[in-house]
Amino acid sequence: MKFQELKSLYELPFFELISESRKVHEVNWPKNEIQLCTLLSIKTGGCSEDCSYCAQSARYKSGVDAERLMPKCDILERAQAARKNGSTRFCMGAAWKGVRSGTKRFEEVLDIVRGVSELGMEVCTTLGELGPEEAKKLKEAGVTAYNHNIDTSPEHYPNIVSTHTFEDRLQTIRNVQDAGMSVCSGGILGLGETVDDRLKMIEILSNFNPPPESIPINKLMPMPGTPLAGADPVDTFDVARTIACARISVPKAKIRLSAGRTALSEEAQALCFFAGANSIFYGDKLLTANNPQTTQDLKLLNKLGISPQSPNPKMKSPKVNSEIPLAPQGV
Repeated sequence: MKFQELKSLYELPFFELISESRKVHEVNWPKNEIQLCTLLSIKTGGCSEDCSYCAQSARYKSGVDAERLMPKCDILERAQAARKNGSTRFCMGAAWKGVRSGTKRFEEVLDIVRGVSELGMEVCTTLGELGPEEAKKLKEAGVTAYNHNIDTSPEHYPNIVSTHTFEDRLQTIRNVQDAGMSVCSGGILGLGETVDDRLKMIEILSNFNPPPESIPINKLMPMPGTPLAGADPVDTFDVARTIACARISVPKAKIRLSAGRTALSEEAQALCFFAGANSIFYGDKLLTANNPQTTQDLKLLNKLGISPQSPNPKMKSPKVNSEIPLAPQGV
């Protein structure tokens, strides 16, 4: 969708916008289901990047200590527990600028991916920047989706990060798509951006070719010691409006209500689900921030009559639209 179309949608009266997004949701996602995902930080802290929202940056005194890559046996144990608790996607995040083929840590990650892929869950990784070779090897090892958020608009991005560019993010996404993996890419609300920045972010996501398989919408959880520690909270209605616009503009994507759910009441989460969110991160931890407890999540879904979605480890990535030229950056 184009920016002006999104802006017209966003500015609709709230109930009219939510009604429109619900219609789109019910056509494309007729089953009353939500995907349960578990996110594990397999390598925490010590990152060389300066993302101003991230407690894992080595540049900030956030209280997050740098740790080595978790042993494979520990990761597999956590993955098995996640599967037992109902998660259908296991996401592994590492606080690195990127990975390079032929290095010891990348070979260790590939071995871990192979092990997790044998458990019958979808496998997602977020490891920073990827080149074409690294993307291909991750696909061959069993990764079904790669997470690489674009965070905000291209115009606002330099205010948030200086150690890489917005175009760097898009190039990694292009490499992931070319390797045949699905793309999981979204943004963060509360970075000091305007509504226009949020809509420009959605505009770019909606024009990916192929489209993103899932779009995480994160509500900033200000982390002590980071430049955004004192950021103003995002209004719940703004979160719901953003989810609604994402649902309408990318009808077949899973819209994931991600970080920040601890700041949302059950009623607010239900509103976001009604607006079009149909995926959540599920468990006790979301990288370095708390996440609603497993039992609380299951109780809420039970109240709403929502069932967990079945796993699809052989999930095929969205198809390229051959009528639209592929841009080098993935848009």
